[in-house]
Amino acid sequence: MNTTVRPAAVAGMFYPADPVELDRMIKHYLTEAQTQGPPPKAIVSPHAGYIYSGPVAASIYKLLLPLRGKIKRVVVVGPAHRVPFFGLALPSVDAFATPLRLLPLDKPVIEQLTRLPFVQAYDEAHKLEHSIEVQLPFLQEVLGEFTLVPIVVGQADPGMVAAVLEPFLLDKETLIVISSDLSHYHDYDTANKIDLITTKAIEELHDDAITHEQACGATGIRALIRLAKKYSLKPKTIDLRNSGDTAGDKDRVVGYGAYAFY
Repeated sequence: MNTTVRPAAVAGMFYPADPVELDRMIKHYLTEAQTQGPPPKAIVSPHAGYIYSGPVAASIYKLLLPLRGKIKRVVVVGPAHRVPFFGLALPSVDAFATPLRLLPLDKPVIEQLTRLPFVQAYDEAHKLEHSIEVQLPFLQEVLGEFTLVPIVVGQADPGMVAAVLEPFLLDKETLIVISSDLSHYHDYDTANKIDLITTKAIEELHDDAITHEQACGATGIRALIRLAKKYSLKPKTIDLRNSGDTAGDKDRVVGYGAYAFY
C-alpha cells in the first residue's frame, strides 16, 4: 500500500533542513535547558523559528524525556496562519515528514474525529502551516516513536477544541500539545507586561481573559484551561521569554511561553 505523505513545509525557514544540523540544534537546546520536574499531561509550547523560540520550547520538552517509549500518541493543536476556514482541520495523508524521519498519523482516530460536524479533512490548512510542524522535531527527539493527530484550528469556539481533546485527556498514553506564541511585535517592555498578564490568566485558569492579541493560539489554550478546571489539572509556568531575550532585537518582539499542565 502506498503511503501519502505531507512533506516538511517549513524546513529551512523555521528550523534546519539538514537532519544532522537539526538533531544537533535540538539536542543543544535540550542540554542548555535548566528545567526540572515531573512530565506533564499537556503542554503549551511556542512555534516560531528555532533561533527565536527554540530555547523556550526546549524548556518544556525537556520535561517529557521520561515519557520516551511510554507515549503512543500525540495530539498537536495549532492555530491557522495561512488559510481561513471554519472549525477544525485534519489532514487526509498517512504521514507527515520532517527532516528527521516520517511521522505516521493516527488514521483511525482522525477518521473518527472528522465525523464531528465542526471537524473536516482539509489538507490545504496543513499544507504550509508552521504551528504544527515546528513542534514535530522536538517531539521526535524526546519521545521517539509515536503516532500523530495534528489539528489546525480555524474560526472556532474553545468548546469545539475542548470536545475533541477531552477523550485524550483521560488516556495515559496520549500527550496533548497546544502550539502558541504570545504577544506580537510590541517593544520589549510592553511585551513583557502583556505576556505576564497572559501567564497569570493561564496560571489562575481564567480562560475568558485570554485573547488572540495576547496569544495566537488562544482558542487552544482556552480549551485546555476549560478541561483543566473540569479535571483539576494544575498549570505551571516553565519558561517565559521573548525574541528580545533569545535573538537580541528588542524593538519589535514576539513573546514565548512554555506551560505544563499536571
